[in-house]
Amino acid sequence: MPSCLIVDDSKVVRMVARKILEDLKFGITEAEDGKCALDACNENMPDVILLDWNMPVMNGIDFLRNLRQEQGGEEPVVIFCTTENDMAHIREAISAGANEYIMKPFDRAIIEAKFSQVGVL
Repeated sequence: MPSCLIVDDSKVVRMVARKILEDLKFGITEAEDGKCALDACNENMPDVILLDWNMPVMNGIDFLRNLRQEQGGEEPVVIFCTTENDMAHIREAISAGANEYIMKPFDRAIIEAKFSQVGVL
């Protein structure tokens, strides 16, 4: 079973994403900020990371830059899932190592399409 780490400071967003991804047969772990997400990755590197941008403690872009420096950190597929939808943010995310970008709000069809696009479904 592939693993997905859902990183978002909103418990509701994590809950909705968890439901969709569990239905798609992913094992799920959650983190409420980038620092907790890095700790989780150091314990057990996931196959996929669904990542919010705006979070306390450590935001998504800083998490991604740190992740890609870690041993094994180049492996996970990272999909940003955020309200930041301008081209500057998207370019920054892709150049920092994101594989794909989803705008909030999202639904199962969007998650399925993006996860298929990056080859994890």
